[in-house]
Amino acid sequence: MHVILFLVFFLNNLLQGEVTGKVISVADGDTITILTSEKVQVKIRLHGIDCPEKSQPFGMAAKKYTSNLVFERFVKVKITDVDRYGRSVGLVYLNNNKVLNEEILSAGYAWHYIKYDQNPAWDRLEIEARRKKIGVWSQPNAIEPWIWRKNKSLHQN
Repeated sequence: MHVILFLVFFLNNLLQGEVTGKVISVADGDTITILTSEKVQVKIRLHGIDCPEKSQPFGMAAKKYTSNLVFERFVKVKITDVDRYGRSVGLVYLNNNKVLNEEILSAGYAWHYIKYDQNPAWDRLEIEARRKKIGVWSQPNAIEPWIWRKNKSLHQN
């Protein structure tokens, strides 16, 4: 009974849009796992950005950048959605109140995923990173991750 009450309480907090915890895993540049104080693991997909796949140029650099900012640190996540894989999608706030999603965009390790987010400020962050030719923008023909994934799946069939 206690487990059921706890799960109801925890899920209610998620539905209300906020969860905090320690980052225990960084799967790639835009996916992390946190461990809450209740010892529940929550997989988080960063809202509004798409980092290169690990097998793609700059994929491992994006993962390392994200790891350097959050691994083994406490973060607050404002949940915006749940994706088709069951991951919570959200904005990740660092201890200095900066938004991880924006930091990754500014460093040039992600595309602004306008299919899921139309924030004009994030467009400007990507444009500025492109102008500076940093991260993925240091290569002349950077391929968007969603196109990379689509092409990879076409070649596997």
